[in-house]
Amino acid sequence: MTASPSFLDLPDHLPEARTPRAVIFAAGHGSTYPNKDSSGYTLSADAIRAANQEDAPLFENWDFDLGGPLFDGKPISCTDAGDLPTVMHDNAGNRKLIEAKTREILASAGVPILLGGDCSVTIPFLAGFADHGPVWVLQIDAHIDWRDEVSGERYGYSSPMRRASEMAHVAGMVQVGMRGVGSARITDVEAAKRYGSRFVTARDIHAHGADAALRHIPEGARVVVTLDCDSIDPGIMPAVAARTPGGLNYTEVIDLIAGLGRRAKIAGFDLVELYPPADVDGLSALTAARLLVNVIGTIVRQE
Repeated sequence: MTASPSFLDLPDHLPEARTPRAVIFAAGHGSTYPNKDSSGYTLSADAIRAANQEDAPLFENWDFDLGGPLFDGKPISCTDAGDLPTVMHDNAGNRKLIEAKTREILASAGVPILLGGDCSVTIPFLAGFADHGPVWVLQIDAHIDWRDEVSGERYGYSSPMRRASEMAHVAGMVQVGMRGVGSARITDVEAAKRYGSRFVTARDIHAHGADAALRHIPEGARVVVTLDCDSIDPGIMPAVAARTPGGLNYTEVIDLIAGLGRRAKIAGFDLVELYPPADVDGLSALTAARLLVNVIGTIVRQE
């Protein structure tokens, strides 16, 4: 792990008598496509950490998103374990590191929170839940990510939901926020539908709110959430590789997170595809940091 400012100045461990409810870690690389440069994504985690350093002394203050202080008046129960030493194009090695860290956190009864990286880090993250299933997947994304392979790579950023569908411990998935056009072909959409994935477009959320998606998730289910930053409207999240108008707004996303915490249980969370070189005045990193605060607050309040 590398030394860097932590999220909200959180510690990297808690006193011996206490175990964390959630553990943050970062992975800048997963499975990079041949001849592609994904180095910009290695800046993502530290951009998010830096975006809320001014809020670090305020975690005991009232948070109006959460209806109370971040840790609900209790001691700190989240840690930041830093960055995994991933290497661009060492795809198999990167996946092994991400899966192993996920398994380690789950073995300690913590909820793993992964900061990517592009969408490819989601595949080994989900694989890490193999001994902790069944889990549902809630994907919040502009795209369905059901390509079987791209340029011979089956574990790249266009394939995480296809690979998730092949995991025995994944019981089902709900895909939220789709709009516009991406890499999905007709055959990819048909494959997702045959699997039983539930599609909830951005327009569905705009019209009917978070329940349009949450009603498809069984009550009490354990859910792994993967949040692609391009699910969010580029007006507040410009730092993505594929800006598409009509995305979810901040309130819609935190409503999804809070509603999921009430209906089911967040078993894991990743935030991916933040691309800091395309940010505007740090707006995207700030939005991502606030979303992460909401995730931590929701996890803390889970039974």
